[in-house]
Formats: sequence, C-alpha cells, structure tokens
Amino acid sequence: MTSRVLVRARLGTVLTFALAGMLCGVWVSRTPALADKFGMREGDVGVAILVWGIGAIIAMQGLRGVMARVGGSAVLKVAAPLTAVSLALVGLAPTRALLFVAVALFGMAFGLTDIGMNAQASAVERSYERPIMNGMHAGWCAGGIAGGLIGSLSATAGLSFGDTLVGGAILALPLTIVLGRTYIPDPTSASAGKGRTRLPLVVYLIGVLAFVAFMMEGTIADWSGLYLNRELGATQSVAALAYPLFEAAMLAGRLVGDRVRARLGTRRMLTYAGLGTAAAITVVVLAPATPVALVGFGLVGLAVCTVIPTMISVAGSVVPGRSAAAVGQVGAMGYGGLVLGPVVIGFLADAASLRVGLSLAIVLALLIAASARFVPTRRLFAVAAERNVEPEPVRLAA
Repeated sequence: MTSRVLVRARLGTVLTFALAGMLCGVWVSRTPALADKFGMREGDVGVAILVWGIGAIIAMQGLRGVMARVGGSAVLKVAAPLTAVSLALVGLAPTRALLFVAVALFGMAFGLTDIGMNAQASAVERSYERPIMNGMHAGWCAGGIAGGLIGSLSATAGLSFGDTLVGGAILALPLTIVLGRTYIPDPTSASAGKGRTRLPLVVYLIGVLAFVAFMMEGTIADWSGLYLNRELGATQSVAALAYPLFEAAMLAGRLVGDRVRARLGTRRMLTYAGLGTAAAITVVVLAPATPVALVGFGLVGLAVCTVIPTMISVAGSVVPGRSAAAVGQVGAMGYGGLVLGPVVIGFLADAASLRVGLSLAIVLALLIAASARFVPTRRLFAVAAERNVEPEPVRLAA
C-alpha cells in the first residue's frame, strides 16, 4: 500500500470522525429544545437517549458477524449516509411516539457508523505501525465543537429543534458519500468469515472498561446543557456552549494524546486520566455559578479525552485478522454504558437533582483509575514494526 493511499485514508477517517461528531454535537446541544418541544422532564429525555443507545447496541451486535466478514469500511460506507438521513427524521418527528421511532433508527445508524469508523481507524493505525488513534478521535472533537456551535447559534437565532437537525443532516450527507472513497479495506484472517465467533477473553475485559468509560463520557456530554440550564439558570444559548467547550478540551488533549501514551505508557496514562476526571467533575458538581461549571466541563474534557481512543486502539490490535470484530464487540459493550448512563442520571435527577446525578461520573472516573492496571500493555506496534508482520494475539485464559 502506497504512502499516498495511507495519507488519504487517514485524512478521510479523521474527517469521518469529524462529521459524526458534528451530527452528535447538533443533537446533544439542542437537548433543552427537544425537552421544551415535547414537554419532557429529565427522566423523559433519559428515556429518549436510552432508545437511541438500544438501537445502537442492537445494530452493533446484530451485524458484528457481517462486519467480521466484509470489514468495517464496507459497513461504514452505508452507515454514515444513513446516519445523516436518520438525524433529519429525528428533527422532523411531529409526535413523541414518532420521535422515539426516529431516535431508534438514528441510534442504529450511528452505532454502525461508530464501530465502522473505529475499525477503519484501527486498520489505518496498524498500517502506520504506531499509535495514532487519539489523533483520529481528535476529529470527533472538532466535529463536536462545530455541532455544538451550530446548536448554540441556532438557539440564539431562534431556530427550532427540527430546523437545526435537518440543516446539520443536509450539510453532512454529501460529504459522507465522498469520504467513502478514501477508505482502505480491513486486513482479515482466513477464519474471519468461516463462522468463528468466539473472541479472546481480553477483548471482553477491554469491553468492560469501555463500558465504564463511555458511561462516564456520555454522562457529561448528554447532561451538561440541561445541568447549566436547569440547575444554574443559564440560557439555552449559553447552556449549548457546554458541549463544544467539553469537546474543545478533548480535542486539545487528543492532539497530544498519542505522544503522552508513548511517554507514560498505557496504564499510567489511564490512571492519571481517571483521577484527573474525578477531580474535574467535582468542580462541576460544586460549581456555584455557570462560569465555574463551564471551566469544570473544560477540565473534564482535558482529563477524560484519551480513555476511549486507547481502549479502541488496544481492542483493534490484540486479535490480528479480526480487528473489526474486536472493535465491534468493544464498541457494543461501550455503548451499553451510553445506554445505562443517561437513564440512571435522569432518574437521579428526578429523585434529587442533576448535581447528584452528575456525581455518579466521579465514581466512574475512579473506577477507570483503579482498573487501568488490567489493560494489556504489550508493545504491539513496536513488535510489528521490528518484525514487519502483524503481532500475535494477546490471550487470557478463560
């Protein structure tokens, strides 16, 4: 494979992450407007996000075998355009019942896009033979910032929830089709398409850690706007800035995350990330006013930014020839955290307050710090570069 093809694939993958982040940012930043449109309480919003997450998990698990056979790039070429279309359907839904149907479709398409682009990022990373996953996920942050700013500007301009989502979808749809031409095929093993479905135990260990990490990150992303709006009295336009600020901090951290990982090592970096995230969320929960909370959300993004990309990177490297299946399994388990988190936070907010609900993220961050020592730390990329072959799979005894 020529260096030109690899550079194009890397750029195309980063831009795909950016588009997915933009669509998610538009959706998340206008959550207060969604609640107002349908008269929803925090628990109702949590149910809507639950439907989105369940749709994602169903699609991820149901098509994991397909992805193992055809590769993440083939799935991504179809799923990314469908994500844009389904977001528009969410914006156009006229009733709460149809909203939940549209949100489920959006979740299914988005879930496939997520694991597809992570599988593609893993294929590009292994072709480069060095960690670049944090840089790939920096594209997501840039897109999330753009989506959040679109949401904030649309709220300031008085645009409706539906107008904002449809506009974002129209912007993204043609770009997803063009970017599909840049993807490279996933390396597959001879057994990938012959019914072999059991993955090494290490993949499920990584999936458990991804579950916690996704739940922690999703808690902040999904509830930051409502927290500022309903707990601290911020306007919708100001509350919509929490998500892009959070993503901006994650972008800054992910741009240097691969170098930090190389310097500190995977386990030490994850330990520091967990402890730093717990401290930053404490600032948010105890914030007396909106400016302090906004600073806290920025600190959270800076601390938590490397956790999920590192989990995906490790998952894509430990089972040679079956990276797409491993990434899909870890992604599906991670999305379980996205499903559970909003529901738990929503019910805690209804029973007590969003301050109490967000405190759960402190516990999750400390779990990441405590669990970091179980993450596989074999120097996969160094071994591959020295031998010029793919590394042997890392296995744990069942």
